[in-house]
Amino acid sequence: MAKIMGIYKYPHPVLREKAEPVKNINQEIQDLIDSMAETMYRAGGIGLAANQVGILKRVIVFDVRDAKEDRNLNVLINPEITQCEGEIVHDEACLSVIDYSAEVKRNAMVQVKGLNRDGKPITINAENNLLAICLQHEIDHLNGILFIDHISHLKRSIYTRRIKKLLRQNKIQIEP
Repeated sequence: MAKIMGIYKYPHPVLREKAEPVKNINQEIQDLIDSMAETMYRAGGIGLAANQVGILKRVIVFDVRDAKEDRNLNVLINPEITQCEGEIVHDEACLSVIDYSAEVKRNAMVQVKGLNRDGKPITINAENNLLAICLQHEIDHLNGILFIDHISHLKRSIYTRRIKKLLRQNKIQIEP
């Protein structure tokens, strides 16, 4: 049964860990997918990586459709970017990076291969759109990389200082 999971916030160390490949798509992974999907939709996000809910497995869920449209949940297990080219800049935010967004430079075109929730190989091609950005963002999470790692050192330092101050004042929590 799907449950709402807690989302870890920066600077929690789990967000910096590299997720392990899924070797067996069993009921535990199916339940994880369902719970991640419910968590993503409830939080108003368009993507969620397992790291963000404290599970170090290479699983992402995403749905870049407008919230007014029908849901179109996508799942990728063990995703990897196999081709990329070009450049696009887009304003990004993250469910794990609170109260912050920034313009991030990404590849304009990506080809991503992985497994669907049934274990069947799939390939997704995305170019110059939100899907291309979302795929790169979520796969970065699986590698312990946050979108703020793609911004200038100065901007990242200012954000980090602000978050650490809020933590010291007990105004935010980084664990669910």
